[in-house]
Amino acid sequence: MHFPDDDNGQLLNEIAAAGIDLAQMHKIDFYILFEQKVDAEKFATAIAEDELSPATEFVQCTDTGIWEVVTQVEMVPDHTLLGQTEQYLESIANGYNGYGDGWGLMDGDDA
Repeated sequence: MHFPDDDNGQLLNEIAAAGIDLAQMHKIDFYILFEQKVDAEKFATAIAEDELSPATEFVQCTDTGIWEVVTQVEMVPDHTLLGQTEQYLESIANGYNGYGDGWGLMDGDDA
C-alpha cells in the first residue's frame, strides 16, 4: 500500500507494516489536550454526546499537568477520513481551548 507523505500517512504505513488490516473497522483513539481541567471536562461532556464519539475519557499527564481527552471513534482508518475526523474534533475542542495531539490505533482493539 502507498500512503501520502505526511504524519497520518507515515503512521498508517507503520500500522500496515505491523500486519493490521486497514480495510477493517478499528477503534481509533484521538487525543485532545487542554491546559485547564474545566475545559477538558466541558469538551469531554460535549463530545460524549456526539454520535461520532460516544467513548471518551480524560486524564492528567503527571509530568506536564496537561489534561488529555481521549475520544474513541470506530472507523476504517482511511487517510482522508482520519484527517477529516481530526479536523472535526479539533473544531469542537478549539471552543474549549483545546488542541489536537494526533491519533492512535492499539493492536488488538480492532472490532
